[in-house]
Amino acid sequence: MKAFIEGMPKAELHVHLEGTLEPEHIFALAKRNSIELAYTTPEEVTAAYDFDDLPSFLAIYYAAMNVLREEEDFYELTYQYFEKAAQNNVVYVEPFFDPQGHTSRGVDFETVISGIHRAQIDAEAKLGVESKLIMCFLRDMSAESAMEHLELSLPFKDWIVGVGLDSDERDNPPAKFAEVFAKARSEGFKLTMHCDVNQKNIVDHIRECLDLIEVDRIDHGVNALEDESLLRDIANRGIGLTVCPVSNRFVVQSLTSNEIRTMLEKGIKATVNSDDPAYFRAYMNENFIALTEEGDFSKDELVQLCRNAFDIAWLPEDRRQHYLDQLQAYANT
Repeated sequence: MKAFIEGMPKAELHVHLEGTLEPEHIFALAKRNSIELAYTTPEEVTAAYDFDDLPSFLAIYYAAMNVLREEEDFYELTYQYFEKAAQNNVVYVEPFFDPQGHTSRGVDFETVISGIHRAQIDAEAKLGVESKLIMCFLRDMSAESAMEHLELSLPFKDWIVGVGLDSDERDNPPAKFAEVFAKARSEGFKLTMHCDVNQKNIVDHIRECLDLIEVDRIDHGVNALEDESLLRDIANRGIGLTVCPVSNRFVVQSLTSNEIRTMLEKGIKATVNSDDPAYFRAYMNENFIALTEEGDFSKDELVQLCRNAFDIAWLPEDRRQHYLDQLQAYANT
């Protein structure tokens, strides 16, 4: 099964580029940019990854981000992730980036996105990994800041396929950003939002995503299983959920394998993703392998999870069919 997973062509729709910053790279960038770290070795950084909920994770996550300063830093961050993706036979990616996490430190928006975009071009040419970028807003910052960054993104519209919402969900419901997402929709962006596992008022947040924001996709969204009407609406609208098994294990001490199987049984387009793989120590193959070990998933179920990802990806139909044909050919071997 491990070999089958490793060879299977995959799409990843929920990965934060800032969450692919490996400890060794943190040290390399800190040295290059003359930044003093609180740790003396990469091993100490890894040992500090002692989080069991969303706020404790975010505290470490944002501190590490400080080493990213120059366009070349963002290029390296992105390209090194794509190298990992290629090693995991991920052929298509829609990665997130968090511009507010950088502009708030004095880094220009153009610096961030130019480095990322250049890496995307090189990764497609050299590694065969196609990608489309998603810009996320930080929900614990103001809606005014989100709108400001939406405006900053407009000169780069051709480089961005959609917008999302991430970071600390507590007391930051989707409704807070309704105007921002309506504007994004009018500009032609696709819409997604995080609905992290077991957060305060999470079922209400998922309902707001569906009915108020009218998202195209939901990131995480596992708690939709608590409300049958939500599940019916998600299934009927063909809205996909980008689930992150190993990430869930860190935050809620479960890979949510039972929940993922229930989603498949109910016709929900659940997908498997790595979220912040440098922090959770698991890229795509490790997520699929861990899920299979816990939940005893069959090859057919694994292929369905991969098929779902291509189905809900923000791709032109010809490219979608190309990848689906590739997946089916692999499944038939």
